[in-house]
Amino acid sequence: MHDASPIKRRILVTGASGYVGGRLVRQLLTEDFQVRVFVRDASKISGQPWFPQVDVSTGNANDFDSVVLALHGVHTAFYLLHSINLGSNFNELEATMAKNFASAAEAAGVSQIVYLGGIANDKQISKHLESRMQTGTSLASGKVPVLELRAGIIIGSGSASFEMLRHLTHRLPIMTTPKWVSNLTQPIAIRDVLWYLSKAAALKEPVSGIFDIGGPEVLSYEKMMQTFAKLSGLRRRIIIKVPVLSPRLSSLWIGLVTPVPTKLARPLVGSLISEVVADPKKSIAALIPPPAEGLINLSTAIQLALSRTNENKVETRWSDATAPTAPWQKAQGDPSWSGETIYRDFREAIVEIPQTFIWSAIEEIGGDTGWYGSDFLWWGRGLLDRMFGGVGLRRGRRDPIHLRVGDSLDFWRVEAVQPPTRLRLYAEMVLPGKAWLEFRLEPAELEGRPAIRVVQEATFSPRGLGGTLYWNAILPLHAIVFPTMLRNLIKNAKSRSQAIS
Repeated sequence: MHDASPIKRRILVTGASGYVGGRLVRQLLTEDFQVRVFVRDASKISGQPWFPQVDVSTGNANDFDSVVLALHGVHTAFYLLHSINLGSNFNELEATMAKNFASAAEAAGVSQIVYLGGIANDKQISKHLESRMQTGTSLASGKVPVLELRAGIIIGSGSASFEMLRHLTHRLPIMTTPKWVSNLTQPIAIRDVLWYLSKAAALKEPVSGIFDIGGPEVLSYEKMMQTFAKLSGLRRRIIIKVPVLSPRLSSLWIGLVTPVPTKLARPLVGSLISEVVADPKKSIAALIPPPAEGLINLSTAIQLALSRTNENKVETRWSDATAPTAPWQKAQGDPSWSGETIYRDFREAIVEIPQTFIWSAIEEIGGDTGWYGSDFLWWGRGLLDRMFGGVGLRRGRRDPIHLRVGDSLDFWRVEAVQPPTRLRLYAEMVLPGKAWLEFRLEPAELEGRPAIRVVQEATFSPRGLGGTLYWNAILPLHAIVFPTMLRNLIKNAKSRSQAIS
C-alpha cells in the first residue's frame, strides 16, 4: 500500500498585481506550492499567464473579514503591500493595514508571515523607509512569527529603480545631480530577491527576525549610472553634483526625465538620502544560503534586465499595480442616484480589410507606436498630466505587440482585451471624472460583400460641474484627435494587409 502524496503547502501572496508579487507567484508555482493571491480586483490579474493556476481571493487589506477568509488554510503569507502613493499620511495607513493583517493571520492560524521591506541601517532615513520599518513592527505585533527581509535597490526589467536608472542615464549625457548620488548602496537583482522569498516559503520551522538581503557589491548611485552607460554602449556620463537639490526637487526632476511619476520618485529618492547597505549582523546566509552559483553582480543584473527589455519579455512592471486612491483615480463620476451623465465620442468605419490586420493595429496602439496622429496634442496632454501629479505618457507598454488585462499603456490601463474583437482602456490621467477608450470589431457588409465595422468610442463620466466644463473645453481637440486616430489606424491596417498580399 502506497502512502498518500504529501499535501502541498498553501502560500498566500498579497500584492500579486505588483512588480515583485506578480513574479513571486510564478516562482512559487514552479516550486510546486499551492498559491492563493489576495487582490482587490481579480480582473486586474486575469491576463497573467499564471492566473488559471492560482486560487484567487478578493477583498480589501483593511477589511478584517476578507483578510481572514483569504488566509484560511494558509501556511505562509507574503505581505507585499505598499501605500507610498496614498498621500502624506501613508505611514499611518500602512501601519493600520499591517496590524489588521497580523490580527487576521493570528485568527486564521497562519504559521509564518514573510514581509519584504527596505534596508534602513543609516541614522538618517527617509519617511518612506521609516514607514517600511513601522510596517514590519506592526506585523510583528501579533503572535504569528514574522520573517522580515530588507532589500535596497532592486534591479530587474520593469522595476521602478531600474527604469529610473535607465532613463536618467540614457537621456542625460550631462547632468546636475544632488549629493546623494555619492551615497553607498547595495543593489540586488530581482532574481536573487525571488530566491530568498521563495526559500522563505519552504522553511521547515517558522522564523521571527529581521534580515538584510543585498547583492555582492557596495557602490554609489553615480557608479551605478556609469556602469549602466558602459553596458549600454554610451559614453561616460558627466555628473555635476549640486548640493542645493533637495529630495523634493530631485523627485520633480526625475518625474520630468523618466517614466516614474513624481509621487513614486519621491520615496525612491528619499531612500537614497541615506546609505542603503546591508548589515553583516543581519545576514540571511545562515538561514537561507545564497544560490549555488552565487549572487548576481550589478553588471550581470543590468545585462539581464536590458536583454529582457529588448526581447519584449518583461514579465511585470512597476506600473502594473495602481493605488486605489492615487491622485488620478480620486475623481470618480457622479453617483447613479444623481442622474449620472455620460458623454460619448462615437466613430465608426466599415472597411474591407482582414480583421487580423485591423486588430494588430489596435493592439499595438500607444508606446512607441503612438496614437495614430495628433502627436503634439497627445504629448501636450501627457505633459499636463505630469504637471498635476499624474503618470503622463512615459509609462509606455510592457510589450510592443500584445496586451493583457491590467497592463499600463501610457496613461491608460487595459481594462478588457478580447482578441480579435475588443479593447477597452481606462484612463489613469488626472481627470475630473472617469474616462474610457474602446475599440470594437464587428461583422458588417459593404455593398453586399463581407466587411468589418471598426468602432472607436470614447466615454466620459464627469464629476460635478468641473467634469462637464472639462468635457466641453476639450471638444475642439476631440474633433481633431479622434477622427485622425480612426483614419490612421485603418490606414495602418490597410498597409499591413497590402504588405502581405
